[in-house]
Amino acid sequence: MTDSTPTDAASSHRLRFAPSPTGFLHVGGARTALFNWLFVRKYGGAFLLRIEDTDKARSTDESTRAIFDGLRWLGLDWDEPAVYQGANVARHRSDALRLLAEGKAYRCFCTTADLDERRKAAESQGAAFVYDRRCDRLPVDEIDRRIAAGVPFTIRFRVPDGTTRWDDMVRGEIAFPNADVDDLIILRSDGTPIYNLAVVSDDIAQRITLVMRGEDHISNTPKQILLYEALGAPLPRFAHLPNILGADGKKLSKRHGATAVGDYEHLGILAEAMVNFLALLGWSAGDDREVMPRADLIALFSTEGLLRKPGVFDVKKLEWMNGQHLGMTSAEVLEPLLSPLAVSQGLATAVELATRRAWWLQLIDLLRIRGRTTVEIVRMAVPYFRDDFEYDPDAVAKQWKDRDATARLLEAVRSRLAGSGWDPVELERDLRALADELGIGAGKLLQPLRVALVGSSASPGIFDVLVLLGRERSLRRVDRALTMLAEAD
Repeated sequence: MTDSTPTDAASSHRLRFAPSPTGFLHVGGARTALFNWLFVRKYGGAFLLRIEDTDKARSTDESTRAIFDGLRWLGLDWDEPAVYQGANVARHRSDALRLLAEGKAYRCFCTTADLDERRKAAESQGAAFVYDRRCDRLPVDEIDRRIAAGVPFTIRFRVPDGTTRWDDMVRGEIAFPNADVDDLIILRSDGTPIYNLAVVSDDIAQRITLVMRGEDHISNTPKQILLYEALGAPLPRFAHLPNILGADGKKLSKRHGATAVGDYEHLGILAEAMVNFLALLGWSAGDDREVMPRADLIALFSTEGLLRKPGVFDVKKLEWMNGQHLGMTSAEVLEPLLSPLAVSQGLATAVELATRRAWWLQLIDLLRIRGRTTVEIVRMAVPYFRDDFEYDPDAVAKQWKDRDATARLLEAVRSRLAGSGWDPVELERDLRALADELGIGAGKLLQPLRVALVGSSASPGIFDVLVLLGRERSLRRVDRALTMLAEAD
């Protein structure tokens, strides 16, 4: 019976994130990296990055760059230089040959065609294919004859009898009868390693103490534990994180929309909000709190908070959380994110934004608590840059329903604004006094004015808007509204 119960040395925690560079950094991978990172930042130790690029046919430099960029955007810094698995093939091969020399593995001369034929035969009888160890029963002289003849062979690990079990940090004790674990190939006929051997060899070399990864790897764990033991290496602990589901309850995939982390950066999500959101997909702080800055996530993180139930990737919830983080983030911090967007949308040049930086920061400060994404904030900023903005039809229909009455109201507002001092206190005093004189509630006066100023029924405080636009622009916008109302007749 195999029992993986390694000791925990708090001063020497070593965890790794080991993606394959065959695509972009997806949401599930980012969540795995985050939990490894949070563990190390909370409990101490080192967070390592290993690029598992042994699949040369599918690995690309573009994907590797995307992984690096995604991790850097999320702020998940690693503590040692990144390691590339492909650079360690010689060690992988050496480990496999050592197992062969020690009688813990054997040569398998079965061809792919042979194995496919036997697999199909098993499936036709409704049985699962299990390798029958026929090559392990070959006489030594027959093995020598085939080697001398140059017959290609793989190396298979000989799975011992018994049961392999481990105490999973998320799921508790898990046990696999070794009889259910096939004798796995650890070295291909061309001398390249198979995944399970390469991973174990690398984890041993990097002195990994905790393997925290997705639950889809649970079936690999007994194989890897057996390889650790065969190589005489201490076992790490294991933690298998739950799947991430889409809103329909099915495993997250491209059919649910964007799954690459980089996509959300371009959709206007803050890195801090994405980190916060991902942390709650498989972990709980133990109370009802949801919105947490990074420092709080680190302080509150615990392995006891890791959940078994799947997390649901709800884009609307992510956008809500992003809105909360926008409200918690200063205009000065948001400016470098929003300025390039404003420039790309043609609202202003970089030089113009720099020249009017105080005004731009003031606008950001007013809009940041109202938008859910940086893209939405820039869209909301349009009327503050352009005088030719479009009026929202619904706002016009509701707030300018009686065109003649609205025109008379805006004419009175314009007259009062023209003689008002231009600070929020005076503007509020003068316009509320006007509403009293007209015998209407302040909202009946301010809402039509809001539409005239920014084209919609929603904006920051109307007096702040007036100050931000300035006297001349505000008056021009009221004149534009009056012209539109007159033309409508």
